[in-house]
Amino acid sequence: MNQAFKLAALAAGAALLSGCATFSNHGGFGAVAQATRSRSGAETRMLRNDEDRRALDEQLKTLLAEPLGADAAVQVALLNNRSLQARYWDLGVAEAELVQAGRLANPGFSFKRTHGGGEVAIERTLSMNFVQLLTLPLANRLERRRFEQVKLALAGDALAMAHQARLAWIEAVAAQQGVEYAQQISDAAEASGELAKRMQAAGNWSRYDAAREQAFHADAMADVARARKAATASREKLTRLLGLSGPEAGTYRLPARLPELPASPRTVADAEAAAMRDRLDVQAARLSAQHTADALGLTRTTRFINVLELSGISEKEGERRSHGYEISLEVPLFDWGGARVARAEATYMQSLNLLAAAAVNARSEARERYQDYQASYQLATHYRDVVIPLRQKISEETLLRYNGMLLSVFELLADAREQTAAVNNYITALKEYWIADANLDAAIGGKGVQQ
Repeated sequence: MNQAFKLAALAAGAALLSGCATFSNHGGFGAVAQATRSRSGAETRMLRNDEDRRALDEQLKTLLAEPLGADAAVQVALLNNRSLQARYWDLGVAEAELVQAGRLANPGFSFKRTHGGGEVAIERTLSMNFVQLLTLPLANRLERRRFEQVKLALAGDALAMAHQARLAWIEAVAAQQGVEYAQQISDAAEASGELAKRMQAAGNWSRYDAAREQAFHADAMADVARARKAATASREKLTRLLGLSGPEAGTYRLPARLPELPASPRTVADAEAAAMRDRLDVQAARLSAQHTADALGLTRTTRFINVLELSGISEKEGERRSHGYEISLEVPLFDWGGARVARAEATYMQSLNLLAAAAVNARSEARERYQDYQASYQLATHYRDVVIPLRQKISEETLLRYNGMLLSVFELLADAREQTAAVNNYITALKEYWIADANLDAAIGGKGVQQ
């Protein structure tokens, strides 16, 4: 073997030893699972085979055996939502590209045989892409950084799913609770309307007053139908996010009530700083800018030499043997690579502006969500500590006056309706508080720090 063949073989061997990449056991999913767990408090897994699916089915039976709490709903969604599971396989694609980037392209071999004039000529050529050999370490770093970007994106998708599931759970429980109180108002209106009809028949009530009570009952019945419609829609939305179908979709149970307010609102020392530190979209934008900067360096490296192949040649013509090598490259006669460099620079400036936009949005959302959280807590406590006690006191006084024959039964029923409506308003305020709590977690990148 001549010197050119030895050089090519040594270069290829060195590249394969230094740049060869292999597939990991978990495909990089461990980082995604860890980021999701630390920020949402729930576990997620990538379902790879039927055994994983069967194990999940058993876990779902345990989770769905009891009324489904908010944390359990998040857990089910992270494990069972098929759209999220489909996204997880992007990691396998990214890892395959990383492994491919660490491997040198196969060398080319050609064999040529000619004869004429009683002589036979044989030519053998072994060639390899020399530029790829030189840029292999940099290309490997670029793909590794892209692999990290995919991990961040998938962790972000998992956290978004956890957030959606928690919001859907809050809406479903609140809607279910709203049906109960709408029914109570309707029952009170029905009793009032029935009594009005009897008193009108006895000549003790005008047609006008009776019609008003009956109209109120009709409106209350419409409110019940509307509440049931909202409850069905919110439950089905939650069911879709949980990935449930078949009997499980219709049989899982929700708690009868939303959780009560905590004794005091949590305090986040610096919501903006937490968002800039922990939000995955900011981290992904920062990594994208770094990746683009590295890609620009690669573009400048290969600007003038686009194709460079080193070939070893061995020829045999009759009894005469000859050896040598051949170098082929693209001559930058018409295209000097300026357009590629300009495109890379424009892409880099675009990524810098996207990073700045992500930072501005993250800071603004953190401020907004924290203020909304504080205001929602104050509103809910106002209903709990002021409005509801006042309505209860009014109801007690109304009952005393009714027992003393100072008020009519219609006024007693009207007070019952008003008290139930106040409770329903408190449920709405409580729902808004828990939604604000979940939104705050999403805005700062995970579970807030309570101080």
